Amino acid sequence: MTVAILGVGVMGEALLAGILQGGRPVSEVLAAEKRPERAAELTERYGIEVVDNAEAVKRADTVLLVVKPYDVGPVLDEVAASARPGQLFVSLAAGITTSFVEARLPGGVAVVRVMPNTPALVGEGMAAISPGSFSGDEHLAEAEDLLRSTGRSVRVPEKQQDAVTAVSGSGPAYVFMVAEAMIEAGVHLGLTRVTATELVVQTLTGSAALLRETGEHPTVLRERVTSPGGTTAAALRKLEEGGLRADFLVALEAARDRSRALSSGEPV
Repeated sequence: MTVAILGVGVMGEALLAGILQGGRPVSEVLAAEKRPERAAELTERYGIEVVDNAEAVKRADTVLLVVKPYDVGPVLDEVAASARPGQLFVSLAAGITTSFVEARLPGGVAVVRVMPNTPALVGEGMAAISPGSFSGDEHLAEAEDLLRSTGRSVRVPEKQQDAVTAVSGSGPAYVFMVAEAMIEAGVHLGLTRVTATELVVQTLTGSAALLRETGEHPTVLRERVTSPGGTTAAALRKLEEGGLRADFLVALEAARDRSRALSSGEPV
């Protein structure tokens, strides 16, 4: 089973490295890259063959589409003549529907839509996958296998992809903003920036690990940290007074609505 990656930028290279580390032979992986210097870099680093988009699709059983959303249409138009029924296209382009991809490829090409996030770059990503009109369990399983090296995945109906984008696709930015705010607060309280950063990063990392490994509801874990009349209770009261929960709901609704607009073709 030959895999071709169209678009070997940051996310595409993360997938490439993961696929090879997962044991797939170099001879079964192709990359498509137009820039000669980048093609030479990929060949030197991974030992893979780099070809143009049409050639990659012609030779592949599975195609990973990892280009920018505005490039998806032109790339599909370029490779449509090389595509064939029975192939699997896995699209990681944000906001691009399976129907958009299917309409530009021959009938019978299976399409799976994926919404990844940036922690995939360190093997801790969260991806949601949705089947298109011609996709079955075997196609979803193949997509999950290819994504396994970059983190975890979950299957969702495609109509939920806009909500997924709001929660996990954009989610790392919310976490980074919280980290930034906590670090600045630590500096304001008299800590050095280095110390504040180390404290915040490890606190976020440890808290996430505690959520995952215990499987307990975040409310339970929060209450264990919060003593009546204590420091944590005082801080949480201020966050509640500021409308933190309501702000998150409004923010995620805005992200979902923007994802819907982009999916419908509204310009960036």
